[in-house]
Amino acid sequence: GHVRCGLWNETINSGEGSHLDLCRSVAAVVVGNPDSFEGIHVTSTNRWQHLLDRTVDLVVLGDTHTIEREVRESSTGAGFTFSSPYNYDGMVYIGNQIFVRCAEEQKRYDKCFSLLICVTKGSTHYDFVKTAFPSDYFKVGSSREEIAELMFNDTCNVVAHDKSSIQNVAILNDGIRDGKFILGAKMMTKEPLAIVSRNNDREFSDIINWVVQALYFGEEQGLTKDPTLCQNYTNMTLHDVSDLDFLNAVYCVGNYGEITYGELWDMNQINNGTGMLYAVPFGNLDKDTIVGPASGSTLAKIRNEGSFICGVVVPDGFEGNVTESDKIVGMGVEYCRALAAALLDGDSNDVTFLTFGSKLSSYIALANGEIDVLVGDRVLRKFDFERSPSLAGFHFSTPYYYGDESASNDVSLYSMATREDDVLFASFVNCIVFATIHAQENDIQKGKSGEMPLVSVLGSHLNWALRDAIAYSGSYDEIYSRNFGSNVSEAYRGRNTLNKGGPMMHSIPMNYGL
Repeated sequence: GHVRCGLWNETINSGEGSHLDLCRSVAAVVVGNPDSFEGIHVTSTNRWQHLLDRTVDLVVLGDTHTIEREVRESSTGAGFTFSSPYNYDGMVYIGNQIFVRCAEEQKRYDKCFSLLICVTKGSTHYDFVKTAFPSDYFKVGSSREEIAELMFNDTCNVVAHDKSSIQNVAILNDGIRDGKFILGAKMMTKEPLAIVSRNNDREFSDIINWVVQALYFGEEQGLTKDPTLCQNYTNMTLHDVSDLDFLNAVYCVGNYGEITYGELWDMNQINNGTGMLYAVPFGNLDKDTIVGPASGSTLAKIRNEGSFICGVVVPDGFEGNVTESDKIVGMGVEYCRALAAALLDGDSNDVTFLTFGSKLSSYIALANGEIDVLVGDRVLRKFDFERSPSLAGFHFSTPYYYGDESASNDVSLYSMATREDDVLFASFVNCIVFATIHAQENDIQKGKSGEMPLVSVLGSHLNWALRDAIAYSGSYDEIYSRNFGSNVSEAYRGRNTLNKGGPMMHSIPMNYGL
């Protein structure tokens, strides 16, 4: 067996680089041999279709995770699954000094009249540029090599490109080094880059994500590439995901710092207690063509019944009513109410709360449909994968609360858990958590909820979902203040503050006992 990885052609030809090492890391865990992979040439225009056609198992091109792509990628109409980001990047402009400044300031007159930006088709860069400039101010290419060549032969005077991968495009890198081009000073977009897989094979997608987590874990724990510990189990019969050795990714290929060759900076360092709140881009969620919830789906059931059930895990010795609680329990309750508002036309009260003192019983209740969503518990790997026919795997949203443990210890992450078999509902729940962080990033408080984007992609009945959620909850800081007090210092809040360009990498508890 082998893993089929969609890669840039130059990555395949060179036989090196972080994208190739990410592919090798997955092979080391899934097959037991880092060299048991096939690199398949894909481009920015065909990589989604290659995934849908199953000609590749995963794609590592430096694709940006957006909610739009989770739900309904524009060229295929399908949704995809993204790993945790392996690179927090952003789009910058590269080229002639005058025209780079024109592009950054979105000027098209006087000396900027001749501005022409080259951008890769099907990228988030293209989505940004086409909203910032009329069509006669940019030219589209099919690959980053093509747009670099277009600028080199003076067809364009500016290129839109990921900041971190400029060194992988010789024409751009050499042009900057020789003084012909400049690198723009402004990061124009947020680009959390991730490994992409199909969303109808959640177990495989989960494996990919835990491979990325293992790479972070290795760096946190000081574990490095070690051929003597690299296990080749190609010929072994593995019966369950629990048989996989995720640390094989580290021992066979290297930890996160090793496979990125120390070339990434700022946000791509191990976090040790500073702000972690970061909303992935929504993309375009307001589309003419929609993906309504399928009959029998969790979204359809909740809309039809007019209410939903939220499970809340409470700490040992808890007494009282969860709806009157604060701190971590209170935050979980508030996120359930925000979800109710988003689902039920602004009504945050049509939610029933069930309390659980046992983690296991709470996940059993979620698995059998007794509850629709679960809050109040830490994210644990053992609940991510199917443990038995009656206890299938679960999906965890982006965390709404981070613990204050050091990076070398297991950091507590509190998320909203949903059943993994309903990917649309899982994405919707994830979107609500991101919405509170997006509101914080953009200074959108309860009174300004109308500034949140519309979400017609899920059907006209959910068009105002994000606005309704924020009209109830407000921004992340508003939720936090109601549960922990408004006078808590940023230093005390630790990871529960907006990321301001500092380290973002951390592992979800791997439970290796190291």
